[in-house]
Amino acid sequence: MVVGDIATGTDVVVIGGGPAGYTAAIRAAQLDLDVTLVEKDAYGGTCLNHGCIPSKALVTASSLAHDASTAEEMGIHAGIDVDLKGMVSWKDNIVEQLTSGVEKLCKANGINLVEGKATFADENKVRIVHDGEGQGSESIEFEHAIIATGSHPIEIPGFEFDSEHILSSRDALALESVPESLVVIGAGYIGMELSTVFAKLGTDVTVVEMLEDALPTYESDVARVVKQRAEELGVEFHFEESAQEWEPSGDGITVRTESEDTINEYGAEMALVAVGRAPVTDTLNLESAGIETDKKGFIPTDDRTRTNVDHVYAVGDVAGEPMLAHTGMKEGHVASEVIAGEPAAFDYPAVPAAVFTDPEIGTVGLTESEAEAEGFEPVVGQMPMRASGRALTLNESDGFVRIVADGPSGFVLGAQIVGPEASELIAELGLAIEMGATLEDVATTIHTHPTLSEAVMEAAANASGSAIHTLNR
Repeated sequence: MVVGDIATGTDVVVIGGGPAGYTAAIRAAQLDLDVTLVEKDAYGGTCLNHGCIPSKALVTASSLAHDASTAEEMGIHAGIDVDLKGMVSWKDNIVEQLTSGVEKLCKANGINLVEGKATFADENKVRIVHDGEGQGSESIEFEHAIIATGSHPIEIPGFEFDSEHILSSRDALALESVPESLVVIGAGYIGMELSTVFAKLGTDVTVVEMLEDALPTYESDVARVVKQRAEELGVEFHFEESAQEWEPSGDGITVRTESEDTINEYGAEMALVAVGRAPVTDTLNLESAGIETDKKGFIPTDDRTRTNVDHVYAVGDVAGEPMLAHTGMKEGHVASEVIAGEPAAFDYPAVPAAVFTDPEIGTVGLTESEAEAEGFEPVVGQMPMRASGRALTLNESDGFVRIVADGPSGFVLGAQIVGPEASELIAELGLAIEMGATLEDVATTIHTHPTLSEAVMEAAANASGSAIHTLNR
């Protein structure tokens, strides 16, 4: 122990106060365990402070501004003046409301909150260094530890973040004025979401992607709908080009990329690097506790979220794909229940995912090709949004609902939705998979008219040849 340290003990120490960490801490406290939650930055983690919530707030605000300025065909004529500083302030108020709520919930559940940076001293002890000179440190001995330190944006060589010319996603969400032009490096879900936001605010957006298409983890017809909409908003795409370097140029920068046989240059006010996220494991001194990581720094776990050290667990982004807040929350539940002796395990047939582009993407379970690869005899039903009365009244009729089911049994295996409110609609099909529902169950459930959810019912009916509003397959 360092001279001056205060030593305490706890049943469970949770390192990281993001969605996975605070969920684990609250669930453990509910199960009558003594819990200490250590956070080095801000409660709520990346999701609440710099990721999901801030980006979705700006997605909503930018869409409102864009829709109001382009609604002439609906008989609405408006002059829109975007005050990004005010928009960011509104977003920050939402973040403050949610993060303070997390802190209050933890305290109300009797969790001991400790602010500081945690590192493992050995298999049963972490040392906490408090922020600021002279603030001291303390050691905590634990029976069990849950690592929930999350992830951070990846930098690429030559494009180190400086919050001025080269932005991370966190920087982009804190801008106080709308850039006139922006080069976005990366066309994954973060790059596409933020490209859409800034295009709607009036920025000239150029996207550079080293792969051959946008949103490469999604099926091509799903990605195509989003890419076409982005192009309609003015986003310019350049694929199969890798970012090489940048240099100051006038009031902005010039980004240099390389394709198969050419060097390309793009001028802009600034650049946003959105090429993925890496786990925060390099600051934990994991070696002292004997905790292993893989080649990318993620902590491998079993279906009970255990690491290679039996009494140490890892949840959320730090445990690897899928890096989704709701997955981390469920893993936090599992870790605490396993520690409390409950028969818990992460064994869910499907995990939904959503991208908040325009239009949104929602997916769950298997695609048709994945179902075939797993030995099913899939049948597919599809409903285009242009056949949905509600989608037309929303003036958002791009996209479709697609359901994949097992032919012989009718069990729903998966779904892909691209269209308005896809992030909400996908929940119905996640529940269908979880409950073992069939196409008939979904198709014969009466859905409210006129709603977008009717498209889910119609897609199920389409797969079994009984759709009314589409030609059956």
